Amino acid sequence: MIEVVTAILAKDKKVLLLKRGNKVRTYKGKWAGVSGYLEENEEPLERALKEIEEETGLKRNDVILIKEGEPIKFHDENEGIEWKVYPFLFRAKKDEIKIDWEHTAYKWVGIDELKNYDTVPKLKEVVYAIMKS
Repeated sequence: MIEVVTAILAKDKKVLLLKRGNKVRTYKGKWAGVSGYLEENEEPLERALKEIEEETGLKRNDVILIKEGEPIKFHDENEGIEWKVYPFLFRAKKDEIKIDWEHTAYKWVGIDELKNYDTVPKLKEVVYAIMKS
């Protein structure tokens, strides 16, 4: 089972989507939240904060942890991978994003617009679940 974090960044009732580039290992061209693989004995929250900085340029003091969701496990038939995703919701204090090599574009979108995007598996479900109060 592969363990990953997904950090959903929210600002002004919108969430940040990042378009995965062709240099990443999985889900090329799909829209995603900030995500990354957990390393051995690493705390999910610590990995989420590292990935936010790497993938968006936002520092720890640029985001506020709002909620830590329950881990979600699922099997991706197409990739043949068992995933365990640790979801987090952060409020971003800034909306200027500096994407890294993993992504080709970013957009702030309303939750009701998510259905219009070709996202990584379970992203919509994660966003809907974690955004509920």
